[in-house]
Amino acid sequence: MKSLHTSYTDGFFDVSAAHGFLPAVPPLVTLPPTYEALQAVLDKMPVQLSNGEPGYLHFPGKIQEVANQIPNYLAQVKEESDICIIQALFRGYAFLTSAYTLEPAFQHFKQTGSYGKANNVLPANIAQPFVAVSEKLKVFPWMDYHYGYSLGNYHKINPEGNLEWDNLSMCVKFSGQPDEAGFILLHIDINQFSPNLVGSVLETLESVESNAYVGVEEGLDKNLETLTQMNIRRKEMWKASRWQHYNDFRVFIMGIKGNEEIFGEGVTYTGVWDTPQQFRGQTGAQDDIIPMEDIFSGVARHYLKNELTDYLLDLRKYRPQCVQSFFIDLEEQVKQVHPKGLAGYLSEHKLVTGLTRLLGILEQIYHFRNGHWQFVQKYIMANTPYAKATGGTPITTWLPNQITAVLQQMEEVIHSIHQLTSTPDEKGIQLLSNNQATLQHKKQLLAEQLSMVSKETYSADTLFSLNSRYGLSDQ
Repeated sequence: MKSLHTSYTDGFFDVSAAHGFLPAVPPLVTLPPTYEALQAVLDKMPVQLSNGEPGYLHFPGKIQEVANQIPNYLAQVKEESDICIIQALFRGYAFLTSAYTLEPAFQHFKQTGSYGKANNVLPANIAQPFVAVSEKLKVFPWMDYHYGYSLGNYHKINPEGNLEWDNLSMCVKFSGQPDEAGFILLHIDINQFSPNLVGSVLETLESVESNAYVGVEEGLDKNLETLTQMNIRRKEMWKASRWQHYNDFRVFIMGIKGNEEIFGEGVTYTGVWDTPQQFRGQTGAQDDIIPMEDIFSGVARHYLKNELTDYLLDLRKYRPQCVQSFFIDLEEQVKQVHPKGLAGYLSEHKLVTGLTRLLGILEQIYHFRNGHWQFVQKYIMANTPYAKATGGTPITTWLPNQITAVLQQMEEVIHSIHQLTSTPDEKGIQLLSNNQATLQHKKQLLAEQLSMVSKETYSADTLFSLNSRYGLSDQ
């Protein structure tokens, strides 16, 4: 059996038990003096500055005026070899590109409550260095989750403190409001546990290789406990970022692809390509926690063969190369474990306690996804009739598609547990009992929600209230 590497790194990210999905080194807060003019625009760009005064994005057309005066740093960018500077440059140009193109849409929203049209021509002084730095990272030249908006965009307020969201600040921002900061920095908070999560995956599969059954069950238990911690932190979103204020910054993280109403045929990168380009936008769906868990737990086996799953797999391309390599190797190793993945291995070796831990992991994946679905209902659907997510995916069916796969795997694992005659430990009995009792509620909730959103008109508030009726509220 081919083993996973202990580390997948590009020098900035290092997917491993040491760093999880967070950067191996803290991101640079500002660019080096060489790029002073670019940094000066980024510092004054937010709608509201830290001193309370209005920044460039507050004024219609101002960001285009100042951005056009930034020198073309193409030659300097091509010479860069320091991965931390390259990442900070990508972040800076990604923010500037989104601000430059989407500012008219933001102004239109402020006036009318609906998104307007974007600028779809990027000048050469932004387009050329941005594409050059994106090529160094082997990613698309548009705002992403890893190098741009989230995982590469934080610093500690108290250097001696932890990575909880209220001890973090954004390096670059759009709205300048605390709701934007809380929204994106909570993702760092959740990922502070990712070293343990990645470590538990590596440990479990290493134990599988040697048929060390105790190690397999211990690895699964560690994965479950870590994912549970992450879900507790995830729920902080309701406090960290008030749903009523999501539109203060949401339009700036829209992608081109799938959002033709805003961008038309795409964005022209002057001096780079002759034809308009389309790239997906920054989205929490580009985070690595749940995709890894889907592969590890067997949920990925139940992905429906449809356009929504195609979107999901397309988003894999919008991750750092080292993360993509990790996912490819993980998929290969899980396939080698058993045709039915870990669930099949655990059943074959009659590891009933391990199966209950796997069921617990699936329950936590469900809570992640259903909680995210509730975020969508409140932060997006209750705020705007615009039915596309920032990544260009349809908001009413995207997450239910993945939730369906989770529920199918849960049902399969429960069936596998009942096929065995041995009794799980006390914790396992509790996990089995709880999930058997609530599985039907989860299915009924999803069915009723899908029925509701299939209608031409529906109430987002009523949709959200269904969660409480079924005892599955995320708040």
